[in-house]
Amino acid sequence: QVQLVESGGGLVQAGGSLRLSCAASGRTFSTYAMGWFRQAPGKEREFVAAITWNNGKTYYADSVKGRFTISRDNAKNTMYLQMNSLKPEDTAVYYCAATRSTVTVQQVMDSRPYDYWGQGTQVTVSS
Repeated sequence: QVQLVESGGGLVQAGGSLRLSCAASGRTFSTYAMGWFRQAPGKEREFVAAITWNNGKTYYADSVKGRFTISRDNAKNTMYLQMNSLKPEDTAVYYCAATRSTVTVQQVMDSRPYDYWGQGTQVTVSS
């Protein structure tokens, strides 16, 4: 199995930046894709960004496109989410996830194919 640990969350002012990290351990060699999801109070968990591990194809939610950048470091088995121009509406618990399944473009943006999840890291953006 795969274990995921998020880090990098915290409190930041609107317009600021933050970088989240997700370190993977265990049976990481079979990972097909990793993604970031977030859940704000009173809202459903939503897709933020994803990246395929083999070729680095990236996918973004419209709400973060142009502001967030997802990347991976194969040697460190780590995924990153660089968040710039943060807005108060970005406030949420951010979760990293990994799937061993080969998924379509549509499926990679859905939470259901993901097998492993981290505990989440809180991101709070003040206005």
